[in-house]
Formats: sequence, structure tokens, C-alpha cells
Amino acid sequence: MNDIAALSERIRRFRDARNWQQFHSPKDLAVAITAEAGELLQHFVWKSSEESWDRAETKKTEIADEIADVAILLFELADNLQLDLATVMNAKLDRNEVRYPVAKSFGSNLKYNELES
Repeated sequence: MNDIAALSERIRRFRDARNWQQFHSPKDLAVAITAEAGELLQHFVWKSSEESWDRAETKKTEIADEIADVAILLFELADNLQLDLATVMNAKLDRNEVRYPVAKSFGSNLKYNELES
């Protein structure tokens, strides 16, 4: 069993022990992911790039908790939709390898469709 599967199973057991699946529709999980991502973002709002690195160090525990909240909800959403998270992530990375070839995208923040041919 890979780590993603083991974590998904633990999340499922936690949820089911509390009879919470009734509240965890795809829409509700997507909303919750957005809300938790907002709590993560709150640590960095109005900070410069340098200040954000400092904040990440001084508030590492709190930021880690917010990252974990986002990840737990994301893992559960993928699990509920019967998506193998490792498979879909690898497939997306494969597509991004094609969209963002190193020769064209190195050091650039342009979107794939804006890169020169």
C-alpha cells in the first residue's frame, strides 16, 4: 500500500467514525479546500517575497497545519471520486513535461500557450 493510499484510508476511517461523509459532497469538499487554502494564504497576505520566507520560518507549525488541512481535504475528495491521486498527479506532470519543455520554459513564468515555438 503506498503512502497516499494509507493516508486516504486513515482519513476515511476518521471521517466514517464521526459519520461525516454526509457533509462531504464534492462541492462541500471543494469549498472547504478553498477555505483552508485561504487560511494558509492569510499567513502571507501583504508580505513581500522575502517577508513570506521569514513568515514561513517563524510560523512553520501553524503553516504546516494549514497545509495539512488542505491536503487532507484534497485526499478525501480524490478518494470519494475514486481517483488514484498518485496516478492523476503523475499524468498531470506528464502533460506538463510536454507543455513546459525545459528549453522553452527555463526561468520563465509564462503560461505554456505563451511560450515561443
